[in-house]
Amino acid sequence: MDIIRRHIEDLNVYIGSSTFGRIFRLAGSGHVTSLFKATEYILMLDAQDMEIRNSTFTMELRAGLTTFFTMSYIIAVNAAILADSGGDCICNSNDVNDQMCMKDAEYARCKQDLNRSLITATAAVAGFSSFLFGFLTNMPVALAPGMGLNVYFAYQIVGYHGNGIISYNLALTAVFIEGFVFIFLSLIGMRQWLVKIIPVSLKIAAACGIGLFLALIGLSMNTGIGAVSGGRTTSLQIAGCPEEFFRDGMCVSHKMTSHTMWLGLTAGGIFTAYLMAFKVKTAMLVGILLVSIISWPRGTSFTYFPDTAIGDSRFTFFKKVVDFHPIDHTLNVLDWNIGKESGQFAMALFTFLYVDIIDCTATLYSMARFSGIVDPETGDFPRSTLAYCTDAICISMGALLGVSPVTVFIESGAGIAEGGKTGLVGMTCGVCFFISMFFAPIFASIPPWATGCTLVLVGCLMMRQISNINWSYIGDAVPAFVTIIFIPFGYSAAYGLIAGLMVYTGLNGMIYITRLVSSGRITPDDEDSREYWTMKPYGKLPWFFTASQALAAQLRGRRDSHRDSSASIRTGDDGWDYQDRIGSKALNQEPQLESAIHAVPTAPVKALRKM
Repeated sequence: MDIIRRHIEDLNVYIGSSTFGRIFRLAGSGHVTSLFKATEYILMLDAQDMEIRNSTFTMELRAGLTTFFTMSYIIAVNAAILADSGGDCICNSNDVNDQMCMKDAEYARCKQDLNRSLITATAAVAGFSSFLFGFLTNMPVALAPGMGLNVYFAYQIVGYHGNGIISYNLALTAVFIEGFVFIFLSLIGMRQWLVKIIPVSLKIAAACGIGLFLALIGLSMNTGIGAVSGGRTTSLQIAGCPEEFFRDGMCVSHKMTSHTMWLGLTAGGIFTAYLMAFKVKTAMLVGILLVSIISWPRGTSFTYFPDTAIGDSRFTFFKKVVDFHPIDHTLNVLDWNIGKESGQFAMALFTFLYVDIIDCTATLYSMARFSGIVDPETGDFPRSTLAYCTDAICISMGALLGVSPVTVFIESGAGIAEGGKTGLVGMTCGVCFFISMFFAPIFASIPPWATGCTLVLVGCLMMRQISNINWSYIGDAVPAFVTIIFIPFGYSAAYGLIAGLMVYTGLNGMIYITRLVSSGRITPDDEDSREYWTMKPYGKLPWFFTASQALAAQLRGRRDSHRDSSASIRTGDDGWDYQDRIGSKALNQEPQLESAIHAVPTAPVKALRKM
């Protein structure tokens, strides 16, 4: 083992000191790491020019594999969800009692082939997006069609079997246009500004809420160990029943007797946490592989291939091992005939925009914060504009391949928790997704109870920052709490953050009006504890702000110039009185310069940052 460890260390040192290591700023790459060396040069460096400490090549590969195995369920789950929309399949049922083709054999065959196409498309989009994002931004995150966004796309916009407001093809066109709108908003700084003006406690709460969202996904039936489900009289109830007792989205009996649940809980949850307690770097990956391998043999009570029609279909697909299904149903099927349903199309596009701009932006920022690269002073992270633009490009690319909006996956937290710090995590994950296009039968056969407890553990890690929320002031605490609970219960990071922002605006707006009307006599006792917030956050303002300010200054300058010219003419002389006024004004600038010098902070790093 010592020999292997030495060889791994030598490999990390070699790669870290190479050009490859310098590109991704691995440990030992030669980038400046200490403020004790070349201080004058370091003060002028941006965060993206600094070496990333404790980042090694093998650790990044391991983190990328962990992220992939944690989010690989999206290959099968996303395909199943989007296939429920019917895609480009046409329902020609003549049965008045079956207008949605629930029993139509031809439609069922089309849906099955559509599902296979979507498996390939999902893997291709996730692979391309994760690799591109990791290479361009050097952030340890991966992208794929987002959970929640795909449900919204399939069941609310397109509708089950196409019974929604617009067709599948027209909905893809809306997603495609949405991506280019996001590129424009990213270039003018709108998305970055949106993140900056969100109060700090709400941003932390969004990350914690996403952690609870992950835990809920991990505990649910179709995407986790199945410990909770819906209930008749309550939104959630304890579950854990065998599949034959799971009907209409709930357990009707035999609760907490599912062998798959207990397998995922023990081998995938408790055992993984046990390994994490001893700082085993591959803990999450080991847990996922262990449960998957145990679940593959047939004839057991916890097999992923039971002796049913669904189980036989899974096992038939699993036995192919290597299989590539062409993207024949979903590739470039956009419908540009917008005029036939212009009203519904506009509504769908607007809905996608306001849901995705909150969901995608908040998730990306939360993962950046979780990975520790957000500047606490500016609230921004390196290459943020490029990150938001790349995210938007991937949304449009996904539409061309027939999938719902692509976003940074919250399961990226698993790789970050495993020690991932650079874009190699996303690139490794992307390569795995590309490989899975040809090994789709294997990767589509990772059971949900193998990854369920991993998501719960990642949610636990993301919840640790909840102590950083400002609980001492009610104007910050209540909106943060609303955000935390609405994200998992609303099954959407976007709606949770919107709820928190509405409560924050209403509550603090009323407090402000009360203080204004009472001339400051009526204020909360603990108002001194509230977080500072401003519409003009620190850092560079968005383009649309700076452009409007420059235009206003230019117009104001023209008016001042015209007024000064008129004043000079009214003096009735050669205008030297006006020139003297300019000179006298300039003479008074010396004290202002001296006061400005004294106002510069003594800390050189902060001073140069502000310059």
